[in-house]
Amino acid sequence: MSRRAFARVLALTLAVTAGTLVGPGGVRAAEIPKAPGHRLVSQYEGAPATAQPVPAPVPAQNPFMAPNGRNGMHGDSWGSGTHPYSGPLGRDPQVASEQIAPLGGECATATFDAAGGLLTVCGTFQGFKLKLLDPHTLATLAEYQLPQRSSTVEAITRLDFEKIFKDTSGGAYFYLDNLDRVVLADSRHHILRIAHRQAADGRWAFAVDDDWDLSAVVPHDCISWTNLFPSGTCDPVTSVMPDWQGRIWWVTRLGRVGTVDPETGAVRSMQLAGEEIQNSFSVAEDGVSIVSDHALYSFRAAADGTPVVQWRQTYDRGTGTKPGSVNQGSGTTPDLFGDGYVAITDNADDRMNVVVYRRGNDVPDGRREVCKVPVFGSGRSTTDNSLITWGNSLVVENNYGYENLTSLTFGRSVVGGAARIDVRPDGSGCDTVWQSAVRSPSVVPKLSTANGLLYFYEKEPNALGIDAWYLTAVDFRTGAVRWKKLTGTGPAYDNNWAPITIGPDGTAYIGVFNGIVAVRDQG
Repeated sequence: MSRRAFARVLALTLAVTAGTLVGPGGVRAAEIPKAPGHRLVSQYEGAPATAQPVPAPVPAQNPFMAPNGRNGMHGDSWGSGTHPYSGPLGRDPQVASEQIAPLGGECATATFDAAGGLLTVCGTFQGFKLKLLDPHTLATLAEYQLPQRSSTVEAITRLDFEKIFKDTSGGAYFYLDNLDRVVLADSRHHILRIAHRQAADGRWAFAVDDDWDLSAVVPHDCISWTNLFPSGTCDPVTSVMPDWQGRIWWVTRLGRVGTVDPETGAVRSMQLAGEEIQNSFSVAEDGVSIVSDHALYSFRAAADGTPVVQWRQTYDRGTGTKPGSVNQGSGTTPDLFGDGYVAITDNADDRMNVVVYRRGNDVPDGRREVCKVPVFGSGRSTTDNSLITWGNSLVVENNYGYENLTSLTFGRSVVGGAARIDVRPDGSGCDTVWQSAVRSPSVVPKLSTANGLLYFYEKEPNALGIDAWYLTAVDFRTGAVRWKKLTGTGPAYDNNWAPITIGPDGTAYIGVFNGIVAVRDQG
């Protein structure tokens, strides 16, 4: 997503004011309201699962990020989409929710500090807000208002809400660093490092520890309430991530790739001419993996921090944008896994392919591609979310047909599907292990490696027009559905590209359009 698990992730949350504020401790709003019909659908299906851990070498721990599993949207800097904690097993699961705003309020990336505090960014009428939530009650302990995104102003003034749906910038992607500080790029082209601290009276507050301005190297003539008719270029910063030396890497929509040295503040950058970057990216010791709408790249930093291309691999980008994709290109954040592999999906016209490459810098010409496996139905396959990778296995879901909140109203659903693909032990190719009919329209799915369950956010078609949303647990080994639990009904419970996140206490959190949902075992 992985990309967007966000462009639209906070779609329709029109931001009309901007400012900075620190919220009062323990502010509790209300549960997300359910649409009519929630008593007419199944509340729970299946049976509790037994934890069956899936052993494999774990992704390397980035020394400048919080521990794996709690540091970002994809769980770690390799983008594995895994959590080392056991999620709910389906033992009398209970659902709690928090309505963040009367309209909108979706909480996307969820991270956890050393004490278990939940840090997330949510979209409201006032724009994006960085929030510290109590992981049990979901009460707001502190909040920090981020600046207005230009796409929101443009959507309102030009009545073109696709501008919001396709915007991945403004802080939706962020990471938690090794000192539990949030690092994000805001819509002013600043990278912020924000700490949260508790005062003697018990109240929490956010404070900006560092602020690096990228505007000297990134075009920033963006539409705003004081600049309604810009004449220049606006290039939003979409994602940030540290490398193994502590540099903060960043990417922009119009193909700029750069670094910030946190010690000196030095900013360096280059541009991929004519290419867009809508996804986040992944980082390992051997380089930074970035996918544009044309090619997959491996980067390293020169001595002064300037990004340098180590290798470039084109892929089949198709001839147009599919319903369920942000642009004409791969919808995935590159996934690093196994014995030196990197995987993405392409945008081939008929059937999307899962493509695996060798990521070494000395791979001979013609040897980089390991396999190219077509998935899902003819003319009905795309994904705009990251793969799950564990050991030599990959899991992909089908997002074909999902565009925004209006896509699945009145009981409609997507064609759906998920599949597991394994790279052969000798690296000679890949094989499809199983295929599932699970209908997970737009969520970033996750794997709990401690219990062997995959978690999807599912919506089945309903003849009565009821829009019922379920957390669905699938066996990683077999692809069989173990259980599913109703979270709520109506568009307010549509996750709209946000991820599932497994917390250290075993709770599954889902960002939904009206806020955040938590599902935890009671049995």
